[in-house]
Amino acid sequence: MRIKSILVAVALLSLSFSASADLTPWEDYEVSDAVWSVTTVRVESNMGDAYLEGIANTWVPGNIIAEELGQIESWSIFRSDLPNSGDFNLLLIVKFANTADLAPNKARYDAFMKKFGEERNNETTEYAQKNYPAMRELTGQYLLREITLK
Repeated sequence: MRIKSILVAVALLSLSFSASADLTPWEDYEVSDAVWSVTTVRVESNMGDAYLEGIANTWVPGNIIAEELGQIESWSIFRSDLPNSGDFNLLLIVKFANTADLAPNKARYDAFMKKFGEERNNETTEYAQKNYPAMRELTGQYLLREITLK
């Protein structure tokens, strides 16, 4: 009977510890205004360099222009050293200053298209539609914020 009472007390005590362990945003940690758009990509075997060549002519120029216009803060590409493990082997990452920069905005779109150009837009769309389906599969899309613990 005494062991049963001790087990009940331990169980109740552990519940109180777990309840008090919850963190409070802005009190225990900060959440960034910046948001990262992360796309996970599964590039087919032996297509890694061909896919990189493709995005060097499609995805990258668009990000360079968006960065020059102040529409994004930065962009990155990460490739796994172990290309045949897991659900993805490439990450395409774009950092935005805040969520508002993700919202549709005609003025930003017009400024981007003026600099990117309608012809280039048509060429990159055609290339992507023709070539990318055989090279890769998009396996996920995420919006992430940085957490800084206090």
